[in-house]
Amino acid sequence: MSDSVICVRNVSKHYVLGKNGSSEGLRHAIHNAVTAPLLWLKQRFRNREMAIQENEVLGSHVEPTKGFWALKNVSFDVKQGEVVGIIGRNGAGKSTLLKILSRITEQTEGRVEITGRVASLLEVGTGFHAELTGRENIFLNGAILGMGRGEIRRKFDEIVAFAEVEKFLDTPVKRYSSGMYVRLAFAVAAHLEPEILIVDEVLAVGDAEFQRKCLGKMHDVAKGGRTVLFVSHNLLAIRQLCGRAVLLQKGELVQDGSTTDVTNHYAETAIKSRQKKHFQGRETGFVNVHIVNDKGVTAVYIVPDQPAYVELRLKIQKSAGVTAGFTLFNQSDVPLFLSTAAQSGIALRSGDHVLRVRLPTELLQPGHYRIEGAMWDAAEVYHQDDNLCHFEVMPSAGHDLYGRTSSAQFVLRESWVLIS
Repeated sequence: MSDSVICVRNVSKHYVLGKNGSSEGLRHAIHNAVTAPLLWLKQRFRNREMAIQENEVLGSHVEPTKGFWALKNVSFDVKQGEVVGIIGRNGAGKSTLLKILSRITEQTEGRVEITGRVASLLEVGTGFHAELTGRENIFLNGAILGMGRGEIRRKFDEIVAFAEVEKFLDTPVKRYSSGMYVRLAFAVAAHLEPEILIVDEVLAVGDAEFQRKCLGKMHDVAKGGRTVLFVSHNLLAIRQLCGRAVLLQKGELVQDGSTTDVTNHYAETAIKSRQKKHFQGRETGFVNVHIVNDKGVTAVYIVPDQPAYVELRLKIQKSAGVTAGFTLFNQSDVPLFLSTAAQSGIALRSGDHVLRVRLPTELLQPGHYRIEGAMWDAAEVYHQDDNLCHFEVMPSAGHDLYGRTSSAQFVLRESWVLIS
């Protein structure tokens, strides 16, 4: 398409297990290019000798070299000004795809067409020279991105202020912490106005304040009409920043569409994979635990201010004295509150039971939550599980990820009253 700046067609990437990769850096690439003809001849004769020896020992039953496909027939287009999130589990092929788009590695099959100047931030210190100072690396990295010296000078103060490395500007970056390294690398990539910005999960290295600044900067880049590809496991950041998302699974593109649809599908699939049958021959214990809405329909993601309940199915083979309870943990594994059946005056007797407990969704911040539960009496604990249930709280309308997020555990959504 004429307005597409990235065109990916049937791209596949195959890796041979046990072999070194080809992305060792510019110096290695130049050396390999110069020595390639001689190495090719040597390798050809060596392979021929090895094949003869293997055939003599194993006959015709020689297994082919083992390998795997990191990407398989991936195709999509990205238009000018689009902000696209790329999500998927570890090993899905996200980073491999970005390396191909950044020309760090070559695809095995298919073709990629990119129109415009690309800046990539795929790992800490991408494009930096460890022996050079922060100041020198700003100019070096800018030159690699195709920027003129005058353009870099105009942006220099802005880059340094964003990265917060003023005191260490004339220190070799090999002495930087990983946080300082990534702050400077992101600042250069984002401020030198590339037409296409490609960012991997490198932002996870920084602290919460730095991540907020980076997301805000990418939001500004996107509003400026430039194209952004963003890989992250943070679904909240993907939802807030991206208008479109691509889901990869085992190297294949399985969904491409609106961010809401794709992230909902991914969250639902991921959370359901964690759910399990909890009653395994126990006389007393949890059968299953789910989050349900006010109609009793199972849900894996909820929106603040909409009713949601923890539904607990129990089996008890004792006459009396057993109670059940659970603790809710946030994504930082901080326990938020405890709730027990005994607190509500419920006496559990022998048999099968279904209990519901209302979740205070009006208090919960967007994020991932986990429920840990137990069943016990005065003498012993009958069943304890730290992964009874998982769910996501999604951002409500008006939630601002960039400027007004907080480390607070709860949000009070009570109406304010103007007294005077």
